[in-house]
Amino acid sequence: MVKNALQAQLLKAGLVDNKKAKKLSKQAQHDKRTGQSDEAELKAKIEQDQKVKVEKDQSLNMEKQRVLEEKALKAAILQMIDQHKIKDTDGDNVYQFIDENKIKKVYINQQVYNALVAGSLVIGKKEADDYGFLPKALAERINDKMQGFILVNNSENNEQITDEEDPYAAYVIPDDLMW
Repeated sequence: MVKNALQAQLLKAGLVDNKKAKKLSKQAQHDKRTGQSDEAELKAKIEQDQKVKVEKDQSLNMEKQRVLEEKALKAAILQMIDQHKIKDTDGDNVYQFIDENKIKKVYINQQVYNALVAGSLVIGKKEADDYGFLPKALAERINDKMQGFILVNNSENNEQITDEEDPYAAYVIPDDLMW
């Protein structure tokens, strides 16, 4: 009458009666025939796990794609700096600027020096100690794409608006003093 050893032990302990044991065994047989036991729950869990895995894979792929696009943009900017930098800048004039909290010196000719001070040229950083002198228009395009490559842009300093009530407004303070 009892088909399961566990049911026999439960009956002996008095935890279930014969009617309940028969009902449970019939329910187990019905579930086994119809396949409605734990398989439905298992399938739902597998489906949910697959959805979670797909979402995770998509987010990882998007992150990898973003990193690759950033690398490609950096490479394109470095190529632009290399192609458009002004060559033949060596000279006797010293121009100092700040790069990563360190003062850097470059020796340039007078024409490049004047252009840097006037703001028509800017200093762009290619690598650790490799700098290029770029036209202002190109520097603006580079800054629009990604920040951090343009170190010195004096055109912003030259466009300062003076206060009308300033008693020293008529006196121009040169920023290109040679000591």
